[in-house]
Parts: sequence; structure tokens; C-alpha cells
Amino acid sequence: MSRTVIVGIDGSPESLAAAEWAAREALLRAVPLHVVHAGEQQPHAYAPFATEAVALPGEDRSARMLHDTEVSLAHRHPGLGITAEHLAGQPATALSAAAREAEVLVLGSRGLGRASGRLFGSVALAVVGRAERPVVLVRAGAGDTYERRADTRGISGEATPFGDVVLGLRLPGRSAEAVLAFAFDAAARRDAGLRVVHGWNAMPSARVGEGDAEAVEPAELLTETLRPWREKFPGVEVTAEAVIGGPGAHLADVSRDASLLVLGGRLRSRPVGPHMGPVTHEVLQRSLAPVAVVPHR
Repeated sequence: MSRTVIVGIDGSPESLAAAEWAAREALLRAVPLHVVHAGEQQPHAYAPFATEAVALPGEDRSARMLHDTEVSLAHRHPGLGITAEHLAGQPATALSAAAREAEVLVLGSRGLGRASGRLFGSVALAVVGRAERPVVLVRAGAGDTYERRADTRGISGEATPFGDVVLGLRLPGRSAEAVLAFAFDAAARRDAGLRVVHGWNAMPSARVGEGDAEAVEPAELLTETLRPWREKFPGVEVTAEAVIGGPGAHLADVSRDASLLVLGGRLRSRPVGPHMGPVTHEVLQRSLAPVAVVPHR
């Protein structure tokens, strides 16, 4: 089955920002866009693109919201194939199931709550914890501001419309393969640079691919890991750095100039609820750029 980019909307400003981001991503990937509204989510003051907010009840609200979003995106992105659908069932379950047929699932994220300091968007977080395909979380305003940077220079020295893709990489481990593949592909599609950040705890690391305990410096480990990917994507300009300690705060800081921030997320063997590591949690709280969480075993 041909894959698509899927975006889940609920009428919030964050989900409409996600829809716009998803449309551009679908164009970059040359695949259709599928817009969905899942389950019976709590009503929002629905604000269609460039119009005033209105409140619509139940199924009428869902159908109207999907239709208006589809029409608006089609107008803004002529030539992009767009479909829309209401998904029955609990939102997190329905969206996670839909993601199995997607190249990427895109959702809105409210980021850090001012009052409680906790992440808003329980549906998005639950989906990140169980989806088997990459999930991108987009905050309101994280559209052109963070993707379109005319003063950014690509490997050829010419202006490129995208800021760097930033990858938070955990080493060693085969789980890095899926995350590296996604990040390099994202940078190549954008004709953007790739900035790789590896956090370490100042303890010796085992050499990649070996069973002994031979110590290897973080910079060397990073170089060895990235070498085959540099060869596979020769057009992607790569910068790499190893930072001591948890890289969450550093990744959040560099997200200010990034078009996309990529992290890995471990899939759980059974549905025991959403779970994410401290780095992912901190980045989702603080990142200004869209964040892609790539699942791995």
C-alpha cells in the first residue's frame, strides 16, 4: 500500500499548525496527505485558516473542520493530493493504528504549560508512546518561522530555505539505525545540513559492533557511527558534537535555529501506557522546532 503523511487535527491552533507542516512534508516526500480527526475529542474553539473562531457540535463540527482544513490546504498547496476522514474510537488508539500506514504521523503539541510546568496534549504523548511509525509534534507558530531561513547556506554555498535538521543521538546500539536513517533522509529532502548531538556521561563506551569492553572516545564513536551514513548521503553536510551529560537542554537551545529536531523513542513490547526518556520529555517541553520521535526496538 502506498504510504501517506497523516495529520491529526482537533481544531486547536497547534493542530492547524501541524496540518500546514504536514502538507509541506507531504510535498517534500511526494506522497498524498491524509487529514484525520479521531474519536470524540473535547471541543475546541475551532478557528479555520484566516477566519474567526466558531464552535461546532459533535459530528457536524468534525465534518466541517475536516472539510475546511482540506479545502484550505488544497488552496495553499495546489497539486498536493489531500483526503480527509473521521476515525472512530479512542483518539490515541485510532491515531496509533492509522500511523501504521503512514510515512509519518503529524500532531499538534502545546509544549510546556505555564502554570503547572507539565506537558499538555495527553493524546499526542500517548501516541508517541505507542506508535510504530515516526511521529512529529508541531507547536503553534512552528511553521515558516522555523523552516524558512533565507540566510542559511547549504553545502553548495547557495541559499537554502531550511534550517539544519538536528539529531539527538544515543550511542552505542543498533537502535540508532532507524533514527539516523530518518534524520539523514529529512536533511537530504530539505537540502539542509544535519547537526548531530551525542550526549555522554564521561564513562568509556564499547566500540561499535564489538563485544569486548575496549574503550573508545565519544568523538571517535560518533565518527565511526556516522561514516556509512555520510557515504550514503554525500550531499548532506554533517556537523557532529559530543556533549557531557544529558543533551536535552542543549538540544532545546539549538532547536531555535532548526527546521526539525529528531529523537529516538523505544517501542514497548506491550501497551502499558505512554513512556519516554528524560531527554525526549525535556525536548518536547522546550523545543521551538517541530520534534520527530522515531520508534525503535
